[in-house]
Amino acid sequence: MGVGRDIDDLPKNNANHTALTPLWFLERAALVHPTRTSVVHGSRHYTWHQTYQRCRRFASALSKHSIGLGHTVAVIAPNIPAIYEAHFGIPMAGAVLNTINIRLNAPAIAFLLAHSSAVAVIVDQEFFTVAEESLKIWSEKSKSFKPPILIVIGDDENCHPKALTHALAKGAVEYEKFLVSGDPEFKWKPPQDEWQSIALGYTSGTTASPKGVVLHHRGAYLMSLSGALHWGMNEGAVYLWTLPMFHCNGWCYPWTLAALCGTNICLRQVTAKAVYAAIAKYKVTHFCAAPVVLNSIVNASPEEAILPLPHVVHVNTAGAAPPPSVIGAMSERGFRVTHTYGLSETYGPSTICAWKPEWESLPIEQRSRLSARQGVRYIALEGLEVMNTETMKPVPADGASVGEIVMRGNAVMKGYLKNRKANMEAFADGWFHSGDLAVKHPDGYIEIKDRSKDIIISGGENISSVEVENVLFSHPAVLEASVVARPDEKWGESPCAFVTLKPAGVDGAASTNEKILAEDIVKFCRSKMPAYWVPKSVVFGPLPKTATGKTQKQLLRTKAKEMGPVRKSKL
Repeated sequence: MGVGRDIDDLPKNNANHTALTPLWFLERAALVHPTRTSVVHGSRHYTWHQTYQRCRRFASALSKHSIGLGHTVAVIAPNIPAIYEAHFGIPMAGAVLNTINIRLNAPAIAFLLAHSSAVAVIVDQEFFTVAEESLKIWSEKSKSFKPPILIVIGDDENCHPKALTHALAKGAVEYEKFLVSGDPEFKWKPPQDEWQSIALGYTSGTTASPKGVVLHHRGAYLMSLSGALHWGMNEGAVYLWTLPMFHCNGWCYPWTLAALCGTNICLRQVTAKAVYAAIAKYKVTHFCAAPVVLNSIVNASPEEAILPLPHVVHVNTAGAAPPPSVIGAMSERGFRVTHTYGLSETYGPSTICAWKPEWESLPIEQRSRLSARQGVRYIALEGLEVMNTETMKPVPADGASVGEIVMRGNAVMKGYLKNRKANMEAFADGWFHSGDLAVKHPDGYIEIKDRSKDIIISGGENISSVEVENVLFSHPAVLEASVVARPDEKWGESPCAFVTLKPAGVDGAASTNEKILAEDIVKFCRSKMPAYWVPKSVVFGPLPKTATGKTQKQLLRTKAKEMGPVRKSKL
């Protein structure tokens, strides 16, 4: 027979083939529902017509500064309208959006800005000083430093005007002024190639091996639609921004909301009270949250909670698996919880614990246990498997054999920016290696058992234990250190440091009592890293080693678990 042929030889042409991009969703929303509310932030309300105009102004203003294809624009902001607009305006100019975690400190931000060669930095007034400091660090470290355009976003309703005045005095351009300089009818161009990068997001990789995850327009298009389908989101959904948009681009939901002509409710600060108030005021239908947020909603005081809920509210939770008890308590209050799992490398959640009607009749414990699993692949992810790491063959579906979760398909990143070695490891054998260890159940659903990579997930934030260890090693009294996750009542898990001290009398070693020393180590960490990275517990003693001298983190993880959770009151 030879090589098979299609029934025709019809070619692709401009009429029947175009690059997939989520940017068209915004143009359509403005056409279909020009007067519908698109974005709400306190007393500020925009319509889809206005949002489309603002994003075109944004793209136009960037283009006037010669910012476009091949450039990265950084945004440092909480969930405010500007970061939503950035998801469209920046790629409409042809540039790549890099949302930066607002909880990082200046040295970490400086490193990311330099690594991505940011040509513009758009920063919320509250974080202007940290941005300023990071630019100073970058300029001192680099001979070829070219100062990026600095744009500051004012928020007079929620912030003190002093920070904005300071930023403007330092020469930053005010965001609204920057938009005014752009054309509201700007003729933006979609990407020629759907493989073109739309976003860059740094995971908690170490500075020695920066993990800047590059995502393309095609994946963003497919995953923003996939996320709506799996969650049963309808046209006109009202979505509350509890999940930060700087986390995996808000799991692609900024683009989803434009596709559905929905309404975005911005939330600058996430509290249980604010969540309940928004549900009552704006009739919120959907929100995403890490288990730590669900916990606060379940444990809200009667003054904070507005119960019973006026309608069913759909909640998507990912990150660490929510305890079955929390899932149960949420559903008792009228929230419908969907459990998903994914990574920055897969555009956010890419597996879902798909609900089955036959589970309805099961006892609540069993039901909660089934729905706390990581589940099956998203529609837009073509391959999900649990592989034996030695043989690279799928593990049996017995719920006991442990392997590594691997993925392949359109929902997998392009790769890590400027990091060939990490890409070779991540894509070995034609699969993306998650570094998460799991089992596969007889029904084909997967469940995470442990992480093979040294990541601690605290309150939905990733912490690299290697980064924390590097700081601990620089403490004068510390000989060796190893950091692992310890269960934490408030945050799910938090860093626990196992430390071996230098013998007394050795340079820098202190012979003071351990309690004072532990406090000193914590204080030392506070001055050198973002607050949420700081170990909540310090344990002294020798570290368990393998024959080759490697620290046995597995044993330390078990020990940290046995210590029981860090109690809430101590925090």
